[in-house]
Amino acid sequence: MLTLRAASFAEADALTELCLRSKAVWGYDEEFLRACRLELTITPRKMRESFFQVAIAEGELAGVAQLSLKESSAAELEALFVEPRLQGLGTGRALFQWAISICRDHARRTLLIESDPGAASFYKRMGAKETGVVPSGSIPGRMIPRFEFDVPDVSEHAIPSR
Repeated sequence: MLTLRAASFAEADALTELCLRSKAVWGYDEEFLRACRLELTITPRKMRESFFQVAIAEGELAGVAQLSLKESSAAELEALFVEPRLQGLGTGRALFQWAISICRDHARRTLLIESDPGAASFYKRMGAKETGVVPSGSIPGRMIPRFEFDVPDVSEHAIPSR
């Protein structure tokens, strides 16, 4: 059974390692992952400045999502990572739905997403539209896909069913 709850400061290091393990599923080498470590490091400061949610499956950390509110009517999904051995079981979908609920709670109509190219198909399945590319925050010269998700009204379905 999967449950969601707020992340705790004590989990920051474990969540950072989860993010790196999840990133590694796309076949990146150690040098690439070292270059991404700073951007993927979860700190108490990041946790205070944005919304964090963790997914728990069978008593273990299964995933994490980070959402930041922007000054306009938008929010940004800063991170969404799932433990590799638990991918494909609905954890990412549950965390994405959590992000949508936070957007609604704070009157954000657009969810912005900068994605690893390997995760692009996940965001497309969730209903996000690719709007271009942006520079990677970790790898100079690397471009990554940018998506936007139009946050539906509560009366609409948030995420396409499988």
